[in-house]
Amino acid sequence: MNNHRLLAGLLCAALLSGGLRAYGAEQKVISLEELFEIAETNSVQLRPSFTAEEEARQEIAVAKSQRLPDIDATLSISFIGDGFTTRRNFSDYQKAPIPHFGNGLGINVTQPVYTGGAITTGIELAELKSTASRYATELQRDNIRFRLTGFYLDIYKYTNLRKVIENNIAQARKVLEEMNARYEQGVALRNDITRYELLVSNLELQLIRINNTLEILNNNLVVTAGLEQGTVIVPDNAILSKSLPSASESAWQNEAEANAPALKLAGTEVEINRKAENLVKSERLPKIGLQAGWTIDGPILVEVPPINRNLSYWYAGVGVTYNLASLYKSNKSLAKRKIATQHAIDRLDAARQSLSLDVRADYTRYLEAYEELKTGEKAVELADRNYSTVSTRYYADMALITDLLDASNSKLDAEQRLVNARINIIYYYYKLLFTTGKI
Repeated sequence: MNNHRLLAGLLCAALLSGGLRAYGAEQKVISLEELFEIAETNSVQLRPSFTAEEEARQEIAVAKSQRLPDIDATLSISFIGDGFTTRRNFSDYQKAPIPHFGNGLGINVTQPVYTGGAITTGIELAELKSTASRYATELQRDNIRFRLTGFYLDIYKYTNLRKVIENNIAQARKVLEEMNARYEQGVALRNDITRYELLVSNLELQLIRINNTLEILNNNLVVTAGLEQGTVIVPDNAILSKSLPSASESAWQNEAEANAPALKLAGTEVEINRKAENLVKSERLPKIGLQAGWTIDGPILVEVPPINRNLSYWYAGVGVTYNLASLYKSNKSLAKRKIATQHAIDRLDAARQSLSLDVRADYTRYLEAYEELKTGEKAVELADRNYSTVSTRYYADMALITDLLDASNSKLDAEQRLVNARINIIYYYYKLLFTTGKI
């Protein structure tokens, strides 16, 4: 039995020391806002959004370039074989020699004047897509910030829980020493010592789990923020003393309506689909453009015999094109775009409703966290008082070891709940900031 206990103790010590060493690397105290700024430039998960945003900006330049004139230039050099002539019934064959070297050069310039709004609508559509890309970047940025907030606050919570567990381990070991002394005096049972040793063992296991959890959370935080591997983040204690506003639910709802990126993105999608409708409608309108050109070709083949000279001419005027097929082909495309627009409107309404529900739920949890803190502070006070009373009664042989164990577990549970309650207030405040687009 003693050998097994010794082996378990050595194993716990090795795991504890390993966990502490892993988490005891170079530590860096950093605030949550500083962490946001670091992630803004270093986060790998945010880079695709920035690239997509730049791509969307380039699309605007591409759309604006449609206003520029189209210039077509053609150059051809060819070998022309001899021809022949016949009567209409293919009799009286006669060879028709033709100059074999052929050349052609032409330049045509077309300046769009009126395109039925297609170019303007295309530019507006590109600008809306750029806006949507920016909102998507904001949404991704907010997601990363809230993810970092969760890791950060969890590290703070588990760091405090580790202190609670370490204090309880120290206290439990002190009780064990006193029990062993009482056992030597013959006023304590060996069974009581075994039970308390089991309590210490469970606490040490909790400590190992907490150290492992801290290591995982820190790694997630470092990688997400784009920090150097091996950095250990220590949360700034000032976060608990931060003054948090006590705005009403309606104020938070208004903030969400005005700032939530998800809502802005859904609204922009509606506008994009409306512009797409206008683009389809523009297909039904004529296209007008100024045209000018110059060509030179040789030889002149329209004469018989062919003339071995170059023919050059230029022209300028107004060109009008109208796609008659669009009158009956664009109906289905337009109907499809209208359905897509309605779909986007429905998604916007659903997003607005979902956002309102999320704000209400987060606000309710935010207020609940304050009540949880009040309850937790009172519970810790009562648990400390109960443990002190039971401990005194136990050493006076007026209470059982089970009473002392229950009191110790109640004290530990109350202290852990208090730590969680303090962190929950901060968490739900940042959850409200995330939901309303203000994080």
